[in-house]
Amino acid sequence: MDLKQLIKKCIKGERSAQKEMYQHYSPVLYAIIKRYLKSEFDAEDVLIETFMKIYNNLSKFRDEGSFEGWIKKIAIRESLMFLRRNKVFQMLIEVDNLLIPQKITYQDEELEYQDILDVLKLLPVGYRTVFNLYEIEGYKHKEIAAQMGISTNTSKSQLRLAKQRLRKLIKEQNRTNTA
Repeated sequence: MDLKQLIKKCIKGERSAQKEMYQHYSPVLYAIIKRYLKSEFDAEDVLIETFMKIYNNLSKFRDEGSFEGWIKKIAIRESLMFLRRNKVFQMLIEVDNLLIPQKITYQDEELEYQDILDVLKLLPVGYRTVFNLYEIEGYKHKEIAAQMGISTNTSKSQLRLAKQRLRKLIKEQNRTNTA
């Protein structure tokens, strides 16, 4: 079934179409949500909430951009709302390090996708969230600040600190893997 037909049937409330949409898009959305949430239980809850939001708002999708992009934004928003509701943002600011210019380069380091996800899980929630939004999703600091309810400068410092921490964690992981 093509996407337009699938959307129309989902809007009508046809369970088979909703199941098809869920089966097709849930792996992609779950992977996005897992980048923000450590707990599989919480990620599954947010995935369900995401699909409820998608189903309830399908009639608002105007086919002006990609459908997958539209539902990914919903998944990200739902993940951020979950974090905000549960007050798990830990906005750590290490003032001594704010003025140090940072460059993130990894020479001679080969990381698998799962290794990267495992290292990202070790970051504090605030660091991980800003890193995901900026580096992976492509949001600007102004947009991140608005979504997270923080200042633009805090977003920038969180990204800088996340990169520092990631660099340190990757080096530690490589030392343990080669030992």
